[in-house]
Amino acid sequence: MLVTNQLSRIFLYDLNGVQLELSDPSKTMTPESVLNLYAQTYPELTTAKIEGPQILNDRIEYTFQAMLGTKG
Repeated sequence: MLVTNQLSRIFLYDLNGVQLELSDPSKTMTPESVLNLYAQTYPELTTAKIEGPQILNDRIEYTFQAMLGTKG
């Protein structure tokens, strides 16, 4: 018998050397929409790029990579 399972999504973000696991607010949201939602809490995500998806540990992982730059 064939059994299928829906994999959960998790969004990873490295904040000052600490990797945060951000939960999926809604399965209907695109990864870009999730990034925009979390950018309200973490402003440095406004210029971040999304890496993934990568399937690890029975879940789909996306990584938010903040683009840090210098002014001037």
